[in-house]
Amino acid sequence: MNTADMLIHVHPELDVQARKDLERELMGHIGVDCAEFDHRPHPHSLMVKYDPDEVEGMELLQMVRKLDPAATMVGM
Repeated sequence: MNTADMLIHVHPELDVQARKDLERELMGHIGVDCAEFDHRPHPHSLMVKYDPDEVEGMELLQMVRKLDPAATMVGM
């Protein structure tokens, strides 16, 4: 399995439940190993670890944009 990391910024005022739901939705997607927000210092930063052979990063970003159309991928 190949592994890639992607950092996605969402609106800082996205509520806690919406963040948890988003983590759960991404974790249920084929190829996603881990999806979690850094809840304390950066609650708007979502780290996603995934297998690029199974799913494209842009597909994951589009999933996040269903909840937050302004979500952006940050280069790492």
